[in-house]
Amino acid sequence: MRRVLTPLLTVVGLLVVWELVVDLGIIPNFLLPTPVQVVQALVADISLIVGHAATTLVETAIGLLIGVALGFAIAVLMDRFEGFYLALQPLVTISQTIPTIAIAPLLVLWFGYGLAPKVILIVITTFFPITVSLISGFRSVDPDVIDLMRTMNASRWQIFRYAKLPAAADQFFSGLRISATYAIVGAVIAEWLGGNSGLGVYMTRVRKSFSYDRMFAVIIVISALSLGLMKLVDLLQRVCMPWKRAEGNKR
Repeated sequence: MRRVLTPLLTVVGLLVVWELVVDLGIIPNFLLPTPVQVVQALVADISLIVGHAATTLVETAIGLLIGVALGFAIAVLMDRFEGFYLALQPLVTISQTIPTIAIAPLLVLWFGYGLAPKVILIVITTFFPITVSLISGFRSVDPDVIDLMRTMNASRWQIFRYAKLPAAADQFFSGLRISATYAIVGAVIAEWLGGNSGLGVYMTRVRKSFSYDRMFAVIIVISALSLGLMKLVDLLQRVCMPWKRAEGNKR
């Protein structure tokens, strides 16, 4: 109960302070809507927001799947071949130093206003946490375990499957949680710069009309979608790592 009530009361307290700050005129209402106004805007535009959210989720799902597959493939190659590790490690790092807001207009220019630039931007922002977490997990395996498996005539595939993959699973899911949140944000950023639908397109339209209550409403939706994806990753981890569930039950 404490774990549930403490964050719940914190959120409620912040909402009350937010409401009072605006109602008392400390911050003008035209600059900051009240929580009540945000909820009203969300209810009034719920059907429109749901339609835009569906587009963003499709882009997120495609980009995240490709990003995870690409990150996994790069991590396996970097672990298997030292030459790949030395060649790709700086490139993988450099790819994350480029601001997404800077590269997004170029992707729109090169690939148009369709699905492609959104998916590419999501892939760029999501593969890095997967690659880094997997490489770290693969290299955390005790060398004595690998030597023991080799003395037992284990193949490279068996070493990877029974030693390296389980050792990297926990870190993989940690990276997947980060990638899931990056995917939503990446999709919205790409939609800001062009498109026909999506939460980013909706935000651009309401911003131009100075409807800040609707802006906050869609921010709440984006946060809810990110939290939902993180919970989905937690569920997937419990299914794929039953030993972690057993450890949690013992505690």
